[in-house]
Amino acid sequence: MTPPAPRRGRPGTAGSGQGRGGSGQGRGGRGQGRDDGSRGTGGRPGRARSERGGSGTTKPSQPTKAPQWPSRPTIDVHDPDGVRLQKLLAAAGVGSRRVCEQLIVDGRVEVDGQVVRELGVRINAGQVVHVDGVRVQLDESRVYLAFNKPLGVVTSMNDELGRIDIGDFVANRKERLFHVGRLDADTEGLLILTNDGELAHRLQHPRYGVLKTYLAQIPGPVPRDLGKRLRAGVELDDGPASVDSFRVVDSQPGKALVEVILHEGRKHIVRRLLAEVGHPVLSLVRTHVGPIRLGETKPGKWRALTSAEVGELYKAADL
Repeated sequence: MTPPAPRRGRPGTAGSGQGRGGSGQGRGGRGQGRDDGSRGTGGRPGRARSERGGSGTTKPSQPTKAPQWPSRPTIDVHDPDGVRLQKLLAAAGVGSRRVCEQLIVDGRVEVDGQVVRELGVRINAGQVVHVDGVRVQLDESRVYLAFNKPLGVVTSMNDELGRIDIGDFVANRKERLFHVGRLDADTEGLLILTNDGELAHRLQHPRYGVLKTYLAQIPGPVPRDLGKRLRAGVELDDGPASVDSFRVVDSQPGKALVEVILHEGRKHIVRRLLAEVGHPVLSLVRTHVGPIRLGETKPGKWRALTSAEVGELYKAADL
């Protein structure tokens, strides 16, 4: 019986019996084919396609899209028993009713940290409202006065020794007011009177850095480096103290008028600082508390702060 003729194959295949690099070998002597999932005995071990998890190129550890973070929950600030927001804003002196409505529509009003754009929202006066980032006080029971304390008046609402005090100048007001900070009897100038305890606390506390500005008359001449020394700090009997700003406003033979700005609240701090550097105070007046200025208010008189001024005070106190 004649044996069957061998099958013809392409040169270099296993069927021809010869490869390009020799008998029984694949191309270039790379050895066996890839049916077993390997690259050959002389190469790196390969992995079967099933082990690679398919034909995609993304690794299992790589996200295929950006993570979706949860959005901030919407707070319902509406109070059905409250008053329309635009009406409260207008009553607080922000502007006319129409102006306040436009502020709301433009997204410039926040209630309890939530932007409000709807004109029908009602709120109560106890909620926290900001317009353009500045707080608006809606509680009509809150009082904010700028008082010019005269010389010789004690910083007290009811002095135990019967001396003339601040309470004598506001005795006709029904609110229970208290003063923000103190001025000694020999110092005149601006005091904030209010019944807003939270604001008063922050305005006085040095942590919040609310600046107070004073004009002091001192013996002259003033050395050129005096401001530098005061800004660097001076050692007092109760610890070091420094000013935030110092400048000479006016200079005359034998005396000078200087401006001192600081956030310190210690007793007689301006007088003690200037005395320590050899320039004891001859007269002292406080002209500013934060953004509020004494202005044209006469000694012994007070004026109500505007809504804008109250908002500036809240901003200075980080409220």
